[in-house]
Amino acid sequence: MSFPALTEVEGKLADRRKKLATIFDEAGPEIDLTKVKAVKGTTHDIAAAIRELNSEMEDLGKERDNLVVVQKAADRAKQAPGSGGAEPGAENGDIPSPRREKSIGELFTASDAYKLKQGRVGPEATLDVHLKTLMSTSAGWAPEVTRTGTVVPYATRPIQVADLIPQTETSQSAVQYMEETTFNNAAQETAEGGTYQEGALALTEQSSLVRKIAVFLPVTDEQLEDEPQARGYVENRLPFMIRQRLDSQILSGNGTAPNLRGILNIAGIQTQAKGADPVPDAVYKGIVKVETIGQAMANAVVFNPTDWQSVRLLRTADGLYIWGNPSDAGPERIWGLQVVRAQANPAGAAVVGDYQNFIELAVRRGIDVQVSNSHSTYFVEGKQAIRADIRAALVVYRPAAFCTVTGL
Repeated sequence: MSFPALTEVEGKLADRRKKLATIFDEAGPEIDLTKVKAVKGTTHDIAAAIRELNSEMEDLGKERDNLVVVQKAADRAKQAPGSGGAEPGAENGDIPSPRREKSIGELFTASDAYKLKQGRVGPEATLDVHLKTLMSTSAGWAPEVTRTGTVVPYATRPIQVADLIPQTETSQSAVQYMEETTFNNAAQETAEGGTYQEGALALTEQSSLVRKIAVFLPVTDEQLEDEPQARGYVENRLPFMIRQRLDSQILSGNGTAPNLRGILNIAGIQTQAKGADPVPDAVYKGIVKVETIGQAMANAVVFNPTDWQSVRLLRTADGLYIWGNPSDAGPERIWGLQVVRAQANPAGAAVVGDYQNFIELAVRRGIDVQVSNSHSTYFVEGKQAIRADIRAALVVYRPAAFCTVTGL
């Protein structure tokens, strides 16, 4: 059957395809828009034309699909019994089969309530069948439901900083080391028989105490016995709680026992105010301070996600995104340094630093998970206490190797 509307839409779709193909043929394999002649204007105009053609093709494609469905429905309607053709076998003089009574299901499927049904809603219709009791899921057979093994984690902050810094081991209750606090280099050229200049060196003992981060969860015996996944689930989530807390302590721990002293609260860390500078400029000035004052090589910048957002969305005067097109993942780097988006980092400040050479996490004991019912009442209450903890010290060997960029 001829369908003019469908033919018209397909013609428009073919026309848009041809125009788009012409543009990309002229642009070549490198997609150099400056070579395109089919569209007049700048490369921005050409890119806008490509987007418009692509959008039109998408709309026309949807319209064509809808019209194809309509055409198929019209073709089936012409072929359906009762549409004007004779019943099968009648033209050959066959004796029609004896009629039988229709079943309840056949009566229902032949009713308007079924035929005119749209989605889950249909018109009212009368079915000439009388039932004394409606058999439904509440009065009849309730459907069986099997739960999947999927557990959807709570929306909480991931681990973002702890994996950035080196991890070592210690067998002591504190990490003690010597820091060179005086370095007076008096070396200079000296004539034969001349007097040597005296230099000066001094060392100071420094110490970083091992601290403990701990958590526990009470669980009944029945929960552990009746649900095979329960024990493994708890023993996985408790270590995550420990590492999540450690993640925030590395940045913001205040050093008051039993807290670790985080990077932001270490005496001697440098500061660079943003002021009137763009964020990238302020970050670069922080990098220079790390190199010239801290005598270190910065290798990463820790941003709060909302602060990195302002950098990622920076645009030129004509609207081009500096940190990459929105359709691309974009470089998670600034001035060549790795960017770490950490929700544990307070908004408004970024931390530039050498996270490989002048900081470490010294672990006295890794994450330990234990289960016991030896609590004063848990034994008689049928409960288990599942606990987890870690003992570690955060050591910042050279505070000046880090710089906080404030005012973001």
